[in-house]
Amino acid sequence: MRTDYCGRIDEKFVDQQVTLVGWVHKRRDLGGLIFIDLRDREGVIQVVIEPDAEQAFAPANELRNEFCVELSGKVRARPESQVNKTMRTGGVEVLATSLSIINRAPALPLDWNQENSEEQRLKYRYLDLRRPLMTERLVFRSKVTAAVRRYLEEADFLDIETPILTAATPEGARDYLVPSRTYKGQFFALPQSPQLYKQLLMMSGMDKYYQIVKCFRDEDLRADRQPEFTQIDIETSFLDADGVMAITQGLITSLFRQLLNVDLGEFPRMTYAEAMQRYGSDKPDLRNPLEIVDIAEIVKDLDFKVFSGPANDENGRVACICVPGGASLSRKQIDQYGEFVGIYGAKGLAWMKVNDLGKGIEGIQSPVLKFFNEESINKLMAATEAKDGDILLFGAGDNTTVTEALGALRLKLGNDFELVSAEWKPLWVIDFPMFERVDDRLHALHHPFTAPRDNSIEALKAEPEKALSNAYDMVLNGVELGGGSVRIHNMDMQATVFELLGISEQEAKEKFGFLLEALRYGTPPHAGLAFGLDRLVMLMLGADSIRDVMAFPKTTTAACPLTSAPGRANPEQLKELAIDIKAKDE
Repeated sequence: MRTDYCGRIDEKFVDQQVTLVGWVHKRRDLGGLIFIDLRDREGVIQVVIEPDAEQAFAPANELRNEFCVELSGKVRARPESQVNKTMRTGGVEVLATSLSIINRAPALPLDWNQENSEEQRLKYRYLDLRRPLMTERLVFRSKVTAAVRRYLEEADFLDIETPILTAATPEGARDYLVPSRTYKGQFFALPQSPQLYKQLLMMSGMDKYYQIVKCFRDEDLRADRQPEFTQIDIETSFLDADGVMAITQGLITSLFRQLLNVDLGEFPRMTYAEAMQRYGSDKPDLRNPLEIVDIAEIVKDLDFKVFSGPANDENGRVACICVPGGASLSRKQIDQYGEFVGIYGAKGLAWMKVNDLGKGIEGIQSPVLKFFNEESINKLMAATEAKDGDILLFGAGDNTTVTEALGALRLKLGNDFELVSAEWKPLWVIDFPMFERVDDRLHALHHPFTAPRDNSIEALKAEPEKALSNAYDMVLNGVELGGGSVRIHNMDMQATVFELLGISEQEAKEKFGFLLEALRYGTPPHAGLAFGLDRLVMLMLGADSIRDVMAFPKTTTAACPLTSAPGRANPEQLKELAIDIKAKDE
């Protein structure tokens, strides 16, 4: 029906006859002339319709926005004064000779010139996706996935599908369950990730696997979470952590270079412990220059128990952030930051303004200044590298609360004081703890198939909470792009990890018997990583939410306004599945 896309018509088409199809983006009637902007997925072209073009002018009088049309005409150069240099098609226009209306459209339920609610946008998603911004995002996403496939296939990776109907595995979120008709009372689970399947593929000798795959997690949602999301899943045999990191870093570097013309440069490596200590986050945004400074040694002997108490407690922490120019903050603004850290469990926010370092302690202003002497003030100023006009904001208490509160405060201060640079700042975070203790029970920080780093079975059993995992996360501008690990490839080590996690031998056999059995048969060492595709595209495009880079996302309550899903099932289907729906009061 067409000779080319609207958005591709440029100067090389001048004097050529073209046929175009698309939607009326805008119509302008100037009396003797009608102008329309015709749009398709590649962009917009200006079309001119003159009164003597009988087969075009009459139907052009009926046009309204979003009518679907087909037209033919001759491409001509625009006068120099009318060239739009911001558009690929801005140097040309089409003089239409014929026009036909394929389909009409009533007044739209979405207003393209004003903000629509997300509920409306999702209900009429097929219209929302026609907006040039949304179209461009989906086109860009397609380019990302195509580039990913090219890169991995050139590196000898095999694209292998894994099942969607599977068994439940512990990935840290609730599973979506699918009832079985043939095995009444039993359920499949939708995969939270293809973790066990890709490990089995390594045991099968596939050597290098990848898949762009749907994953499902029934968890509380936010801007970068959806109940179903897409993962770039990668697994390798006979490669260690450095090998996997090199391949995946090369992939991301090539994507940014090809699609954004951005050189990401070096990817520094930082341990989890250092990231938490300096930035209060395991995915630190290095564009923000603010750092958390530990000051326990300086304040441990002060006659101020709010500081000296946690400073002398092995589970406590006393730290501060030095904010350049922060001495200008009013007491009300400081109190607001105190309320902010209260969200994270902090009991307060002590502060100290540096008005004039040259005056020593006399140049410092703080409600807790009376507990300090000249020596401790000098040490504090040296440790924080404070300058005139700065403010120190303190956190004191248990280590977890202080770290989390100051980590969040650091991000807020960076934005409020416009300290965050416009650069791209990647890094690898490594050496995560193997386990974390929650409610007096050990839990895997990543997942139970992650191998320990340089630990024997005996050492792991002796001091499990000191063990580090052979895991690695790629972080960019404070966003975790992907995470992975070296996997356990020894049956005894896997059984030991299950035991430490409180998974009984019987439970391990029921849930993972197939994996433990497979580990007996010459399992190669293997490692992998998975990227969140939606999150990656969101970051590359500067979008606010992954919903803006997905074709048909769910709302924050995991519903689909377009299809009204989830909905009630047919009673006959439920009967076949041996499922009975109870009333709410039951």
